[in-house]
Amino acid sequence: MTGNSGMEHLIFVINQLQDACASSGTSIRIDLPQIAVVGSQSAGKSSVLENFVGRDFLPRGSGIVTRRPLILQLMNYQTEYAEFGHIRGKKIVNFDEVRREIEVETDRLTGQNKGISNVPITLRVYSPQVLNLTLVDLPGMTKVAVGDQPPDIEQQVRAMIWEFISKDNCLILAVSPANSDLANSDALKLAKEADPSGSRTIGVLTKLDLMDAGTDARDVLENRFLPLRRGYVGVVNRSQKDIDGRKDISSAMAAERKFFLGHPAYRHMAERMGTAHLQRCLNQQLVGHIRDTLPTLRAALQSRLTELEAEHRAFGGLDPDDPNAKAKIMATLINQFIENFTKAIEGFGEVSTKELSGGAKINKIIHDRYMYMLHKSSRYIGEKHYTESDEHELRREIKFAIRNIHGIRTGLFTPDLAFETVVRQQIGRLKEPTLRCVELVTAELGSVVHKCAHEMRSYPRLRETVEGIVSARIREREVEAKSQLMLTMDIQLGYINTNHEDFIGFVNAQKSTERRTKERVGNQVIHKGFLTINNKHIMRGCCCWFVLSSESLTWYADQEERQQKYMLPLEGLRVRDGENRLFSKRSVIVLFNADGRNTYKDCKSLELAAESADDVDTWKAALLRAGVYPEGDEEEKEEARSSSIEEETLDPSMERQVETIRSLAKSYMRIVDKAQRDFVPKTIIHMVVNDLRSFLKTSLPVQLYSCSDQASLMEESEAEATRRVETARAYKATVEALRVLSEVAIGGYGASSGVGFSSGASTSATTSTVSSVGAPQRPPPAPPSTRKLSPVPQAPPPALPSRPPPNITAAALASVAAATATSGSSSVVQ
Repeated sequence: MTGNSGMEHLIFVINQLQDACASSGTSIRIDLPQIAVVGSQSAGKSSVLENFVGRDFLPRGSGIVTRRPLILQLMNYQTEYAEFGHIRGKKIVNFDEVRREIEVETDRLTGQNKGISNVPITLRVYSPQVLNLTLVDLPGMTKVAVGDQPPDIEQQVRAMIWEFISKDNCLILAVSPANSDLANSDALKLAKEADPSGSRTIGVLTKLDLMDAGTDARDVLENRFLPLRRGYVGVVNRSQKDIDGRKDISSAMAAERKFFLGHPAYRHMAERMGTAHLQRCLNQQLVGHIRDTLPTLRAALQSRLTELEAEHRAFGGLDPDDPNAKAKIMATLINQFIENFTKAIEGFGEVSTKELSGGAKINKIIHDRYMYMLHKSSRYIGEKHYTESDEHELRREIKFAIRNIHGIRTGLFTPDLAFETVVRQQIGRLKEPTLRCVELVTAELGSVVHKCAHEMRSYPRLRETVEGIVSARIREREVEAKSQLMLTMDIQLGYINTNHEDFIGFVNAQKSTERRTKERVGNQVIHKGFLTINNKHIMRGCCCWFVLSSESLTWYADQEERQQKYMLPLEGLRVRDGENRLFSKRSVIVLFNADGRNTYKDCKSLELAAESADDVDTWKAALLRAGVYPEGDEEEKEEARSSSIEEETLDPSMERQVETIRSLAKSYMRIVDKAQRDFVPKTIIHMVVNDLRSFLKTSLPVQLYSCSDQASLMEESEAEATRRVETARAYKATVEALRVLSEVAIGGYGASSGVGFSSGASTSATTSTVSSVGAPQRPPPAPPSTRKLSPVPQAPPPALPSRPPPNITAAALASVAAATATSGSSSVVQ
């Protein structure tokens, strides 16, 4: 046996990886170091492989016989038998049975219409007559479709062969008949396309005994015509007459030896020709090739595993061969859905930098957005900052209430009923924004549920059922929350508690009538951010840094706030929603003066555009805190009404009563407003959000598992099911391949043993080994007749899939270094 046991463990490792790939049952393969056998239908590929094994075991016939890649793993062992990767543990000693099993397994995937498949068959042959070697037998190239073969059979075969030989890790064994023009060899032509430098191609010439009289292939075998860096080897196979006559292969190999020794053109290179020499060459070539490519292979496997993990998790991350896989996938998807929902609400999930979503958006709704809606609905009471028109409207309402209570009488005292009437009216206006706040929160919860259910896209029935159950629960809790909040509003309306510790009281209210100056805070900063001026003809499209304080809106050229561009006082300003420009996705707010004065230079209004609706809501809430309120529904009648009020409030007694009621109502509504801002968010979070989280963890799994037809929930399309199974098997094969490689001390083949995968020494050795096999100046080795392939003592081989290779000892590593040093000074033809 050539080589050494240390290095030939690498072939054992690659065999394990090929087992892992083939066991996946899919066309997805890992790019492993291997030797692919390429040739036309009549080139003699099958005979070469059978000569290696010493047995007739490959299917024969007309047309394409090899219709699936056959991974042939030859293992030197003292007893002879074969094992298939798809029927593990079964030892076959009758090689006629091996041929029948190849035919049956081929027909299982391709049918009997001569179709082809790129899913490989793995066959491992143990024999004392073989060297450790692994080859991939590919379909023979054909030109014309035969029988019921598809018309594009030539393109299909070529595509399959190209899929193997185009990879850098694949050595190409190009088999060509010597009795035809080698310049037109299909195998050499395709190998040249895949390997332009010829560094991966090994040439094999068959049918040397059938060449015309007076002709020979000496120039080719000596690598002078159509040279290859790894050279050529000539072989003589059995003829069809020999095969039909059941001539045994040992006799054929003896005849092959006699042919080369007796032929005048080949006798000087006879020791470098023949099947035995070709097998030794391939063994050496494969070992060296595997050694050089293992580090790259490991990195490629790790990269591929990373790519497959996400998709594998999306399909449930389970073994496709598990009979309970779908039940486990269902449980996994439900748990993943609950976990994703919890993370989206808590803020621990995938963080978006584009927009608010999930818990962050709910927080914005129940605080900023709700405050804005409260002031828009009841903007006259409850805040410190009012415009002049607000004051007029408030006074008008109070005055009408007082007069209607007095009736025909002339009131001398301030009526309590007027205070309660005004307060109840203002409390009633809080109902609509409160209900709207609940609706916005439940709508966002529905959006979060829809996004989290995306993981179930492979199972549409399950996704539809889960979304239906959760949406029904959200609607149910929405009704309950609205009912609870309306009950709270009714409680507020049912009793006006004037004994509240924060209520101003009648005495203090009378004192406040003497102070008409509006209360304002200092000029403190409220909000900052980028806005774009959207006015036509004036700095349109200019993006500036805006700073909002309690007295002004100032903008600067940048965030440094060094170059001030303009300062706009807030006195008398109102705000409304603007219209988006054509093809613009920005949201717009408009600032304007309630009395019609120019707001910004010669413009009646100032249009400001933000990046999103959420940014607009934030600015609206900030403007509210600064005392800039939305325009009223009856803004056009404001001035007329104000004038009417001023004319009717000349009575000092009425003026005093109005001011007292205004102070009392303002004080009480502050209490109500404070309670609402605290109670409404708490109620929504408790009754809707927290309840839904609890429901998902406890009730949702119970309802799903209680369904009578769980199988229908896990229905998926045929294409999706195939994709899921292939992904799971590819993931399993990749994990198994990495496990096998992890058990090989790759570093031990490098610095510690003096053999590096990519070192200069290794490169030079490889270059030396690929020299021409036909170089006549090298003395031939001892005749192979004196060398016998004796079985190497070893432990019984494992069944497929094999157990991990034995640990490589220091002695084995030393032999590796010795073999590498020897290969550096010898060629492949030794």
